[in-house]
Amino acid sequence: MKVLVVNNMVPFVRGGAEALADHLVKQLEVAGHRAELLRVPFQWEPASRIPSQMLMARALELWNVDHVIALKFPAYLIPHPAKTLWLVHQYRQAYDLFDAGHSNLPPGPEGEALRALIKNADEQAFRDMRGIFAISDVTRDRLRKYNGMDATILRAPINDPERFVGLPSKGYIFAGGRVNGAKRQKLLVEAMALAPPEVRLVIGGPPDSAADETAVRKAVERLGLQDRVKLDLGFLDRQVYADYINSASAVASLPFDEESFSYVAMEAATAGKALISTTDSGGVLGLAKDGQTGWVAQPTAHALAEVLAAVHANPARAAERGQAARQLWESHGINWPNTVSALL
Repeated sequence: MKVLVVNNMVPFVRGGAEALADHLVKQLEVAGHRAELLRVPFQWEPASRIPSQMLMARALELWNVDHVIALKFPAYLIPHPAKTLWLVHQYRQAYDLFDAGHSNLPPGPEGEALRALIKNADEQAFRDMRGIFAISDVTRDRLRKYNGMDATILRAPINDPERFVGLPSKGYIFAGGRVNGAKRQKLLVEAMALAPPEVRLVIGGPPDSAADETAVRKAVERLGLQDRVKLDLGFLDRQVYADYINSASAVASLPFDEESFSYVAMEAATAGKALISTTDSGGVLGLAKDGQTGWVAQPTAHALAEVLAAVHANPARAAERGQAARQLWESHGINWPNTVSALL
């Protein structure tokens, strides 16, 4: 079968959704299919550009393709008679982030009209799908709430689990993945200023923008933490990234209202590392269980500082919770063969 995976792209920005799309193509090929990835450019600033980009996606005609697997808005608007949705997320600024006041849609009638346009286009596209899957409970529940449609949970597998073997701790806490305001690495830095001086933190991953990198670097400098916080900002070699997780005492993943378990948390659990998260981190809390697989704190610097201190003070407890995280992850039985079969 000729299968086309369709996803969005922002030049020089890569995160979990991009890795998911790449590995889905590879695993489709492993299963004996011919597979390719179509990346659709998407720029949401200013918001007035969004309708034209939706129209561009709707106007695409796909030939010589037996099946389409779509992941994100607006790529899932591309028409095809045999299309499956594996929903990573919708344009959240027209949904929950709009309600929370964190949207780039303009206030007043103009924003309401854009929101209705996006919602109506989504629902029309979803009605045409052969199947609808969501990567997490959070994503499914959002779809139910705002669009009145259901989805089957189909969680994303780890892309290269053989790298995450878990090694003895070298005494630092690791925060990996994309660096931006929503992932809240800066909050961790602020917590470090309140934690005992022996606690060390490593932040590793690509900033979404120069402003995101500057915000973290300036926080480290302003708080005088250069000798306690290591910043390895940029696209990391995959093994370098895995080694940071493998040798950590615990791994922090505290995004705001994450849709899925998050790759960082899944990789940490695979390596048998305790998880640090926050009460508003959404899907991450499916793996991060306070007092069981790690620590879950209020999203404040003071609360996180107490967690950082607790991890440092009791390495044996951190190791025990890391093993519990591994057991919880393995209990889900998530693998690529089952995933590919479901999507087709």
